[in-house]
Amino acid sequence: MTTEQWGELKKQLLETIGESNYRNWIEPLQFVDTTGGVARIAAPTNFAGTYVSRNYGDLILHRIAAVDSGVRRIEFSTAPANSQMVPAARSAEEAVAPPAAAAPVPAPAASAQPARDSMLPPAPLDSRFTFDTFVVGKPNELAHAAARRVAEGGPVTFNPLFLYGGVGLGKTHLMHAIAWELKTSSPELNVVYLSAEQFMYRFVQALRDKKIMDFKSLFRSVDVLMVDDVQFIAGKDSTQEEFFHTFNALIDQNRQIIISGDCPPGEMKDMEERIKSRLQCGLVVDLHPTDYELRLGILQSKTDSFRAQQPDLEIKDGVLEFLAHRISTNVRVLEGALTRLFAFASLVGREITLDLAQDCLSDILRASERKITVEEIQRKVSEHYNIRLSDMLGPKRVRSYARPRQVAMYLAKQMTSRSLPEIGRRFGGRDHTTVLHGVKRIEELRQQDGQIAEDLEMLRRALEA
Repeated sequence: MTTEQWGELKKQLLETIGESNYRNWIEPLQFVDTTGGVARIAAPTNFAGTYVSRNYGDLILHRIAAVDSGVRRIEFSTAPANSQMVPAARSAEEAVAPPAAAAPVPAPAASAQPARDSMLPPAPLDSRFTFDTFVVGKPNELAHAAARRVAEGGPVTFNPLFLYGGVGLGKTHLMHAIAWELKTSSPELNVVYLSAEQFMYRFVQALRDKKIMDFKSLFRSVDVLMVDDVQFIAGKDSTQEEFFHTFNALIDQNRQIIISGDCPPGEMKDMEERIKSRLQCGLVVDLHPTDYELRLGILQSKTDSFRAQQPDLEIKDGVLEFLAHRISTNVRVLEGALTRLFAFASLVGREITLDLAQDCLSDILRASERKITVEEIQRKVSEHYNIRLSDMLGPKRVRSYARPRQVAMYLAKQMTSRSLPEIGRRFGGRDHTTVLHGVKRIEELRQQDGQIAEDLEMLRRALEA
């Protein structure tokens, strides 16, 4: 395994475990070498090596083995790559207890039963992700209310709770917030939070070690099971089978299950139909893409946090509004942009102005400038309604063509900078008053007709993707 391959592997881990966990635990690791089937990795401290081995060791081993099939085990060290190795934890299977001082961690006897934490350790929760720090707006109001209800504990109201939405819309934040709330209010509950990929790797580990009954017993004895990004088990037949039976066992015991995904259960490709059906039997809640007001609220909340740490830092009027308008697709990108802006202003000793924001965030702003064309909207709408583009643009006024035409006009007005006359010309040379009528009609229907509102949301997502 080369240093370049290790760098690529770390990028994959970033996508799997999230930025916070990656920054705290994976980024400081250094690949040393592979010798005799052992991949050696240097960690900054003995504790860090042990923690990574216990929580991410099986995941890292699986990724390394995919590149170098000769690797059978991982060994962590607390020494630089060019000095004597001091083992921090020999492998994921062996790291069942924290070491004393800098002494090597002894491997358990072959016949010993695994400690509970070696197979099902509490997943690390981000202390920033609580209900207090979650900014509520119209796009996420229902999801927040449902999460709050589940976090209250007590009798199960809806089971499972399924949260879905795109990247950076708050699914993981709400999952962590529920876990924090339950751990605080009901510490006696066995609350388990983990990603679907972690569930899969722990299942694979149990199969490999012939401890599948321990795996079943552990997962089916929890009080609250929280599985993030369930779409990762799609196409993994054995893992889906075990997930299905675990799901049913917990439901039968009236235990709460909370699951998140990137799309509704019914739209998950390569997911077994029986699992889709089970996931839809509770409350399915969509976290809609953020609107301007919610993005501005998030920026103001994060700004207040920065100001508490740096009260002398000045930010001019209009900067937050500018960012809320320009960075609209991903809350993580939005928060990252503000973090960079405050860090830069602090380092150079300047107040935060609109000019500074444009200079400091030029790459992020450029990436957020993807232009959506009227022609692209027309193609997406005709595909969505299964009509020919020529019919939508043509003179026919039958309802099956007129309604999609009005939807396309509405989206063109909302998502492009084209004027009404320009939009009319692209719709078969129609007058601007026709476009205005269509836009107003769809705006009215959006408030009255749930199907139209759903179509508009789906089309907008497809166009912004």
